[in-house]
Amino acid sequence: MFCYQCEQTVGGTGCTKIGVCGKNEDIQSLQDTLLFGLKGIAAYAYHARKLGAKDEAVDAFMHEGLFTTLTNTNFDLNQHLATVLKCGEMNIKVMELLDKANTGKFGNPVPTEVETGTKKGPGIIVTGHDLLDLLELLKQTEGTGVNVYTHGEMLPAHGYPGLKKFKHLVGNYGGAWQNQKKEFKEFTGAIFATTNCVQAPPENSYLDRFFTTGVVGIAGAQRIDGHDFSKLIEKANALPPLPEKPGKKIMTGFHHSAVLGLAEKIVGAVKSGKIRHFFLIGGCDGAKPGRDYYTEFAEMVPKDCVILTLACGKYRFNNLDFGAIDGIPRLLDVGQCNNAYSAIKIAAALAEVFKTDVNGLPLTLVLSWFEQKAVAILLSLLYLNIKGMYVGPTPPAFISKNVFKVLQEKFDLRLISEPKKDLEAALKKGL
Repeated sequence: MFCYQCEQTVGGTGCTKIGVCGKNEDIQSLQDTLLFGLKGIAAYAYHARKLGAKDEAVDAFMHEGLFTTLTNTNFDLNQHLATVLKCGEMNIKVMELLDKANTGKFGNPVPTEVETGTKKGPGIIVTGHDLLDLLELLKQTEGTGVNVYTHGEMLPAHGYPGLKKFKHLVGNYGGAWQNQKKEFKEFTGAIFATTNCVQAPPENSYLDRFFTTGVVGIAGAQRIDGHDFSKLIEKANALPPLPEKPGKKIMTGFHHSAVLGLAEKIVGAVKSGKIRHFFLIGGCDGAKPGRDYYTEFAEMVPKDCVILTLACGKYRFNNLDFGAIDGIPRLLDVGQCNNAYSAIKIAAALAEVFKTDVNGLPLTLVLSWFEQKAVAILLSLLYLNIKGMYVGPTPPAFISKNVFKVLQEKFDLRLISEPKKDLEAALKKGL
């Protein structure tokens, strides 16, 4: 890092360790956190704008937020913390914006059972988050005999009426982003990456059948600008067909519009004691050791509790059979990472019914994180003053010890420890 205050490399000869470095480690930490949050907002705003939706307040904050990260601009810790929380507020606005754009274009998601095997014939697997790219691909592959599969964060696409109506959207293949190299090598069809999270293909593997678009770029992959997918479809037809291979079915599509349709039933189950507690277990997955915690935690959740999940963290346990409580599925996949907005809507609606706030609900958030959009979502939850959340598997490296201590004191933010211990602590919380 270069310090613009002393005009030296930090730690180098002549460095006075002032400015945003050294003595102001906590301000640097908040600025880094803000930058990650802004990147998350930018991702959601990008998708919304492709669908014709934008928000002037969000755009204005992008300028304000970036401006506050300039070196030698502001050394007030509390003011920086307020800006970071405002980032969370703006992220809620942009998630709402994207949700309305998606539902306006594709309809409200409905609970949907999704195949995880493969169908005989040529295939294209679509990874990333962009539903518009998927729609245009489905239109162009209709009637061609090419089957389309989702991967990773594209799984929730199966719940949208405007996408699930295409019969050749046949299933979801694979899981979270960190397994791409293995899964894409085994998938013999063409691969289409619409957004993050993407891993560069290993040499001599599947690079020759890898296509990218939008902000995604992989050296050696074939680039698609716009929505002309003729080369992608041509490649899929030229590759060895996939075999007929049945897989386990998984559920998605529990958007807040669908879950709130069950609100009366859910409230009744809570009041009668049939539902004791709600857990939101999800976020960004990763390969770092310690993430088995989320699988173990989900497996330990008692049968009188409901699990909500979102983002690719759900792949740690969404193939397990959790059963139902009076017809209410115990595992509710609300969608992509941006569908954290749906989880917020569900929690707010339940809080209103029970005449409390979200912190007064028998609800515990257990979050895994890795990348920038997860940071933006965490900031949104902090802005909403949600307390007692668990995050892991390790504390974020860009948050200083002092800043994390402030978050712990102000929001009771907790690091995960042992599944059983954390579960027992969470279950003490009730209405």
